[in-house]
Amino acid sequence: MKTLVLGPFNRVEGDLEVRLEIADGRVASARVRSPLYRGFEQILHGKEPLDALVIVPRVCGICSVSQSVAAARALADLGDVPMPRNGALATDLVLACENLADHLSHFYLFFMPDFARPVYAGEPWHPMIERRFRALTGTASRALIRARAELLQLMGTLAGKWPHSLSLQPGGSTKPLQPQERLRLITILATVRDFLEQQTFGDRLEAVVALEGERELAAWARSAPVEQGDLRRFLAVSDALGLDRLGPGPGRLMSVGSFRRARDATGAAGFRAGLWSDGQVRALDLTQVSEDLSASWMRGGEPLHPSRGVTTPDADKPGAYSWCKAPRLAGQPVEVGAVARQQIDGQPIIRDLVTRDGTNVHNRVLARLLESARLLIAMESWVRELEPGRPFCEPTELPAEGEGVGLTEAARGSLGHWLQVRHGRLLNYQIIAPTTWNFSPRDAQDTPGPLEQALVGAPVRPGEHTAIAAQHIVRSFDPCMACTVH
Repeated sequence: MKTLVLGPFNRVEGDLEVRLEIADGRVASARVRSPLYRGFEQILHGKEPLDALVIVPRVCGICSVSQSVAAARALADLGDVPMPRNGALATDLVLACENLADHLSHFYLFFMPDFARPVYAGEPWHPMIERRFRALTGTASRALIRARAELLQLMGTLAGKWPHSLSLQPGGSTKPLQPQERLRLITILATVRDFLEQQTFGDRLEAVVALEGERELAAWARSAPVEQGDLRRFLAVSDALGLDRLGPGPGRLMSVGSFRRARDATGAAGFRAGLWSDGQVRALDLTQVSEDLSASWMRGGEPLHPSRGVTTPDADKPGAYSWCKAPRLAGQPVEVGAVARQQIDGQPIIRDLVTRDGTNVHNRVLARLLESARLLIAMESWVRELEPGRPFCEPTELPAEGEGVGLTEAARGSLGHWLQVRHGRLLNYQIIAPTTWNFSPRDAQDTPGPLEQALVGAPVRPGEHTAIAAQHIVRSFDPCMACTVH
């Protein structure tokens, strides 16, 4: 048995180390280590409840809006605060904007450049991918940066600034929209649509979203040259390398649901909550969530629900190997992310692929791209529904005693905030971030977390020190380690 340690990882938010045990040219077991502790749950203890809106977004500079939304919803739940429809639409637009920007950044800047590496120089598709995705010099990154800048303009118009906007509040958004600003949003979204249709998909978004399953996607891919859109490029590489056989997940997918407050008249704009297990979608029972600390550098006994969770560091704890806790649903690991959202929501292509093959590198990346198309279409609808001149935010009055929970879907998956208030101060504040679910260590039953399971069986080439297949698996989850070790 040979040990291979990967880390630190580039193009990953935060610190990450992966320890692989190699036997017969494949990964026999894996341990995923989060080596940096940050302590936001301790920082929040004793603060005034509304201080969370300032502190919590600093958990991450990439998905700060998601943290803001979860905090605002937890406080709204604490005080039963109403929200006008404009506020709900503005909140969901800002969240969708961040999720879309994250998906595109992951695909173009974090994931696809790995296939431009010299290790693939002998592959017939390599020159095409190198021209398009090579770090710094590829044509895709320049186009993506322009589109991302447009999305950040939208963020500034709706939220004042990004990251760490203070406009998102329990009662809505404190940044009201003027009629001319609404027109600016429509123009921005038209520019982003043009990028997606010309660069990412090589087709109308509606045509991509209308594809009714795996066979239709394959036929669509064959209907035009491989260089007509980056989705076709990805599908060609994935087929050549068998990415659909790489990085299988735990077989259980979870989504807490997203954009429920801004669903359109048909209900099609939101993503449903649920648990996918044993081939079917079930109702999600969040009372079954617990955090296991067995392999974490944390003091604690039996797994606790996050509403009663404890964060007490113990850097010398015997047998521990990560600052990441191990969240479980009914005692089992679950995978979260775009692939979970789209499978639970019934997206037909992802439904076909995941039902047959489960989750893998191919399905995770494809789900993000398909979700991107759905998000842009929904955002266009929500902007048209905004009503300048009408309220965007209700005043917030919070009780001195109580509890609240705030749930949302960040780009990387399900995010939850649980808080307790006593005598007007935060007695406890617990966060379970998406990468905490996906990159969790082993639990008391020695059950590996989702990434640890996904890495088992990955091939390692003779003499290879970087384990390129393992890196594809890690990146397919789009980790945000800064959120993981909050």
